Amino acid sequence: MEFLESLKVFSSYLGLLHTCCAVLAMVFGAMVVFNTKGTALHKKMGYTYVGSMVLMNLSGFGIYNFGSFSLFHAFALISLITVLLGVIPAIRRSKDWYKKHFYFMSWSVVGLYCAFWSEVGVRFFDMQYFWWVVMLATMLTGFVGMLVIKKKAKSLFLN
Repeated sequence: MEFLESLKVFSSYLGLLHTCCAVLAMVFGAMVVFNTKGTALHKKMGYTYVGSMVLMNLSGFGIYNFGSFSLFHAFALISLITVLLGVIPAIRRSKDWYKKHFYFMSWSVVGLYCAFWSEVGVRFFDMQYFWWVVMLATMLTGFVGMLVIKKKAKSLFLN
């Protein structure tokens, strides 16, 4: 761990776990978004995404880079809720479950990629540039995500 600490990448095993889960979630989230829905592969990749996201968010609650609860913890809570609101309808098969599942899970993936820019900003930019870099990258990611979600929704939900 000392080597990783010297690189200023991870300061704890919890941070390493958090990052590993985030990378897994980014990979599986993208795979789920861009592959055929409803297949056995989709379900396996989806559950891997959900598990990675839950572990990532829970581990994030134990990381205090700013000394106490911060905006990052609030976003982790929102992320956790979004993932749960996406997976629960798919498990229960409630009314309009597919639309709820699609939108919550899709936005969960977009939020994950937006959070990536925050991590990049924290690691590589001085605070005077941090907010601008993160804000612009997050807005662009959110906009592209919205376009992808709208396009996919149009093909899935003809009504």
